[in-house]
Amino acid sequence: MAIRVAHVGTGNVGRLALTQLIEDPRFELVGVCVSTPAKVGRDAGELAGLDTTTGITAVGSLDELIATKPDCAVYCAMGDTRPIESFNDCLTLLSAGIDVVGSAPGGLQYPWNVMPAKAIDKIEAATKEYDSSIFISGVDPGFANDLIPFAFAGTCQRVTQVRCLELADYATYDGSTVMFDVMGFGKPLDETPMLFLPGILGMAWGTTLQILADGFGVTIDDVVEHHESEPAPETFEIAAGTIKKGTRAAVRFEICGMVDGKPAIVIEHVTRLRPDLRPDWQRPSKGGGCYRVEIAGEPSYEIEIIPSSNRGDHNHAAIVAGAGRIVNAIPAIVDGPPGIRTTLDLPLIKGPGLTP
Repeated sequence: MAIRVAHVGTGNVGRLALTQLIEDPRFELVGVCVSTPAKVGRDAGELAGLDTTTGITAVGSLDELIATKPDCAVYCAMGDTRPIESFNDCLTLLSAGIDVVGSAPGGLQYPWNVMPAKAIDKIEAATKEYDSSIFISGVDPGFANDLIPFAFAGTCQRVTQVRCLELADYATYDGSTVMFDVMGFGKPLDETPMLFLPGILGMAWGTTLQILADGFGVTIDDVVEHHESEPAPETFEIAAGTIKKGTRAAVRFEICGMVDGKPAIVIEHVTRLRPDLRPDWQRPSKGGGCYRVEIAGEPSYEIEIIPSSNRGDHNHAAIVAGAGRIVNAIPAIVDGPPGIRTTLDLPLIKGPGLTP
């Protein structure tokens, strides 16, 4: 029997997750919730960009969504700029006895030692009382820097450092809020964007640092952040808007989880808006973007994941992967025990059936 699912949010991630919920026979879509008034009443197929009519029209409130009695809700509303609201939305769904998988809030990917204890307690109490569970994931933070490192480290005799990198050209990424407000692209270099405020990098990737530390049995003593930016040599256009000459056009940052004074777990990002910017920074070996995992130990590994798609470029493919990770986890979340679920305790998620 198909799993009854409801969906929240139809932005960059949500639209692609909704596509799979409509097309995948494992699921029966029973409701869609949106925050944009103009989308209320529109068919889910139209919101997903599909040439199909589902008969499921979008509603504007969680109460209306809960009334459809789904087994699981896929939560893809914006969390980067509204962490409290997304947390409360998920708490509401869990308190209605509905399992949740989603892309936000990011802190719930692995909240221990990252989120306040009272917030974790609220979620855990709700899942226990109402027999519900929650799994939040993405690409990075997400499977590229927890699932992949653990899979390969499982073949090592010794591990001394894990470094997870995202190397990508974001020129085709059209999420203006993330691009301009969060990352500060197109802004003067002396203007500090949200991402580079003290402690934000460590908070944003704190879930990754903690899940890797716990999985490898170490304690992080300190988190060290570093970032640098490169200005645009001239004015040019990207999918999200205009990048004026002299404004931020490329960034590189590191978040280092220090163990015994050494950078044991490192997250590194190099994000360009043009491929010619900062050739001295690391690059993907192929195409416009990749995720790279470097494991130092015995043996050592360098694993490069290069997402691609028949429907878009590397940025589109990465978003599809993030959506696929959470949607494919639905059966395991619905069948599993209550609580906050993470990569450390989930079974191997094999994905949809093979269709040659």
